[in-house]
Amino acid sequence: MITVVVRVWMPDRPGALGQVASRIGAVRGDVLGIEILEQGAGRAIDELTVALPGEELISLLSAEIDDVDGVSVENIRQVDIDRIDTNLAALAVGAAMAECDPDDRLEVLCSGLQRVVEADWVVAMRGGDTVAEYGEAPELAWLQAFLAGSEHLDGIDDAAPSDMVWAHLVASGMYVAAGRAERPIHERERVRVSLLGRLADALL
Repeated sequence: MITVVVRVWMPDRPGALGQVASRIGAVRGDVLGIEILEQGAGRAIDELTVALPGEELISLLSAEIDDVDGVSVENIRQVDIDRIDTNLAALAVGAAMAECDPDDRLEVLCSGLQRVVEADWVVAMRGGDTVAEYGEAPELAWLQAFLAGSEHLDGIDDAAPSDMVWAHLVASGMYVAAGRAERPIHERERVRVSLLGRLADALL
């Protein structure tokens, strides 16, 4: 048995999700969880966590879902079978920040963001200085310039780059940013990071 996360675009209409779930069942898949990442303009982007009997069924699963009228698969990825729900993971990061030594809170935030966003990189910056970095971030001068010029955005705005998410920790005078190349970052993920940033700002 394996666990996969299926990200699908579908019409925002009654019955569409049921049709997708039926196709998942047709390949002996079991839906373990559903998260709506984004809605608007008659479309929804949903992320479904699915248990499958084996890896050989992944391509068949994709084909079955794609065959539903108006539905397309954005991404399918295999995850650990005991992967924690993303919202619970975000809550766990918040709890860990509250419980740890104040000097460790920034490190807990950054490492937690890397897990919650499933990010390739995470950077925390204050002024012109990088105060924490995980993974291989973009060229830091570019990143600093972008974040400094992004104060009119809130990280949730439609103008935000699809491969990056950030939060402005106003009281701390700091930005935290995370990015991934594999798949786009959607609205609900941005909201989650924004809320974690607000919590971190209060604790820092």
